[in-house]
Amino acid sequence: MKGGEGDHAPPPHARHTAFEDAQGLFVGSALAAFGVAILQHLGLVSGQIAGLALLVAHRTGWGFGPVFFILNAPFYVLAWMRMGPAFTIKTVIAVVLVSVFVTVQPTVLSFAHVTPAVGAVLAGMVSGAGLLAIFRHRASLGGTGILAVYLQERTGFRAGCTQMAVDAVVFALALFTLAPSAVLLSVLGAAVLNLVIAVNHRADRYIGM
Repeated sequence: MKGGEGDHAPPPHARHTAFEDAQGLFVGSALAAFGVAILQHLGLVSGQIAGLALLVAHRTGWGFGPVFFILNAPFYVLAWMRMGPAFTIKTVIAVVLVSVFVTVQPTVLSFAHVTPAVGAVLAGMVSGAGLLAIFRHRASLGGTGILAVYLQERTGFRAGCTQMAVDAVVFALALFTLAPSAVLLSVLGAAVLNLVIAVNHRADRYIGM
């Protein structure tokens, strides 16, 4: 199986410009980071690598940003080999942006009160919207997102469905760290996020991805 992103690249007239890619990655990363900020405030987690990073940060006291970046590092090899250098570079940029945004968030944004159930749903919505923006510009937030996008482009298997399977593992691990009620709310947020991705991320409907 050939591994370059050129096999499934859009025609030249449908591709995003460098400026469009830049703003898409920036906005998508900012939305995703906002979702993480809500989850951190509520003591909840998400799925996939972001969820693992939140769990590690919760257990160790380390910052989410550095942990998120480090956990993503091994997946860049798959991205480079299977999705191509352009996808990999944009993915690294998106991961760095999210890591930086989450790190500086406490100095620029705080929450007085967020109802846990509402916060979980809102985090899923804004994170899902952020991921959609990033996916549209042929990038991901690393980790299993790389695998999810790769499987969708190669086999047609929905990215959201792949993410749901990985989420099940992450939330099983979360039961050893968080209260059952917090895990249930985390599952709610992840379900909303994955529903947004599964319904809206369709390679057969959109061009310039």
